[in-house]
Amino acid sequence: MKILITAATTIELNAVLVILGNNPKINTLITGIGMTATAFHLGKHLSNNQYDLAVNVGIAGAFNRSLALGEVVEVVKDQFSELGAEDGDSFLSLNEMGLGSENEFPFKKGQLFAKHDLQHALKKMHGITVNKVHGNKNSIDQIIQRLNPDIESMEGAAFFYACQMNNLNCIQIRSISNYVEKRNKDAWEIELALHNLAKEVKQLIN
Repeated sequence: MKILITAATTIELNAVLVILGNNPKINTLITGIGMTATAFHLGKHLSNNQYDLAVNVGIAGAFNRSLALGEVVEVVKDQFSELGAEDGDSFLSLNEMGLGSENEFPFKKGQLFAKHDLQHALKKMHGITVNKVHGNKNSIDQIIQRLNPDIESMEGAAFFYACQMNNLNCIQIRSISNYVEKRNKDAWEIELALHNLAKEVKQLIN
């Protein structure tokens, strides 16, 4: 099996590679931060390379307070939470605006899904992908009320989109570095999250 491991940043990818070691069947790609960079660099890479599986790894913020800091989860569905329009205090999706179907491939009800047959014990979570991470109580309450996500990242849905458009099996693995709240870096557990992420990815690959 030929595998591609992608991450937004060097620190996220290196944490995994240190514990994985060298494997000729594994290629890596640093996409850069954000959905635009991820979609471009991953799409470009996949146009010239073929794989059996793509694995997106990284840290994430959790809305779901039942998740512990440092806990590793699989994001099984993700979506572009900001893709649409404001209408006063309401949000309109592209489907509601008449600009496309929420079930147009590769979307299902406006969401994008993992595609693989791997067996593991990780909790399965709902993610959203954002350009601006949440750090304001009002906006946090609004997104919870509208979509009730478990976690947020800046790349996940773009990763799923590029993989699905290339008919590539894909899995997204995230480790919780912080809770989604008013920005407080003193409460973050990035090192723990990276350490646990690497261990779980190694187990998954093996």
